[in-house]
Amino acid sequence: MHEVDDADHASGLVGRKRRKGIYILPNLFTLAALFGGFYAVVMAMNGRFDLAAMGVFCAMVLDSLDGRVARMTNTQSAFGEQMDSLSDMVSFGAAPALIAYEWALNGLGRWGWVAAFVYCACAALRLARFNVNTTVVDKRYFQGLPSPAAAALVAGFIWLMTELGVQRGSDEFWLSWRQITWVMFAFTLYAGLTMVTNVPFYSFKDLQVKKSVPFATIVLIALVIAVVNLHPPVVLFGVFVVYGLSGYAVYAWRKAKGQHTSVISISTDEPDERGLHK
Repeated sequence: MHEVDDADHASGLVGRKRRKGIYILPNLFTLAALFGGFYAVVMAMNGRFDLAAMGVFCAMVLDSLDGRVARMTNTQSAFGEQMDSLSDMVSFGAAPALIAYEWALNGLGRWGWVAAFVYCACAALRLARFNVNTTVVDKRYFQGLPSPAAAALVAGFIWLMTELGVQRGSDEFWLSWRQITWVMFAFTLYAGLTMVTNVPFYSFKDLQVKKSVPFATIVLIALVIAVVNLHPPVVLFGVFVVYGLSGYAVYAWRKAKGQHTSVISISTDEPDERGLHK
């Protein structure tokens, strides 16, 4: 009789141990980032492309916080990592492709949806490769353009054109609408294909935010915020264009110097990246 009771008690403990919850704080940021991507798609469907682009950029900010919050609060989990990747696919894969297609690419017929699909597919491939290469890639660099930066190139161009007063189908801008459509096509393909290259893009993960910094650093940060606020569409788009080209510059510089160009890790003293899926 005691053996039966002991067995039941043991099985009850096992059952209770198997019930695992999820950490609410980091996943709130992930869900908020997911909502940013969803909001962007809805706004594009309603013709509010400026708000659609802002939704993508808000998702970028929130996505950059979830992994850091998880590490700071020691709430990393496999569930959170998978949720983060799925959120990224929506916000930085499907959403930018659909926004670009709704804004301009649908005027190119088959070429338009091919470009949008290539971008979307490359985002999925880039995220899948990131997940399986986490332990072998040099944490100081991304292998290919990170998906948030690729989304910023696509959405940022639309935001910039909208702020400059460019209307869909209008030729009142210094570029005709047909030319703008092909520029959108080029940005979409460039962003998509660059995500799946082996070109190294600096990840900024070796920056230690917990360490003390000189006073001048805080002043510099304040100046950067002020510059961004002068005209966010122009400044942010310019920043991401420079970043989107920086990987090729690093690759060319390393190649010219005869240095190792691959981002496959050759160092053992790099910062931990657990919980970061970008």
